[in-house]
Amino acid sequence: MDGLNNNYRRVFRIVIVKEIILNQSQLDMLTEHAIKSAQNESCAMLLGIQKEEQWNVKEIFLTQNVDGNPEVEFTISPEELLSGYRHAEEKHLELVGIFHSHPKSIALPSNTDREFMRLNGDIPWIIFSGLTTDFKAFILKEDVEEIKIKIMERHFFQ
Repeated sequence: MDGLNNNYRRVFRIVIVKEIILNQSQLDMLTEHAIKSAQNESCAMLLGIQKEEQWNVKEIFLTQNVDGNPEVEFTISPEELLSGYRHAEEKHLELVGIFHSHPKSIALPSNTDREFMRLNGDIPWIIFSGLTTDFKAFILKEDVEEIKIKIMERHFFQ
């Protein structure tokens, strides 16, 4: 039996699931922000902590869409972006995601979204669909890939 055990190797493979972690009250806040924006795309900065392929959202920094074509695009003003980054720094957090809504379409990245995903580095984008009222998260590596949205109980975030 020892001869068999010597020849048998156990191989352990750790699989890291790519996911963005939020709690239900954070999702409710994003839903409300999207609904209040009505036919315009809403947007927000998601602040938290990244560890490997997990992005843990600790705070939502709601922003206004200042785009000239707010029905199909969103832009966060430089002043508001700076304010969001300062807030993150004060709380010892980092930008771990971008949120926006698609009021009249499904929650899939548009060509414009893909372009801006390339410019914003290796962070997830969460999209809320006004048509289906669902959330989906995506990250751009070599191509856009959907990642899991994990909803945690609130006490895990405190």
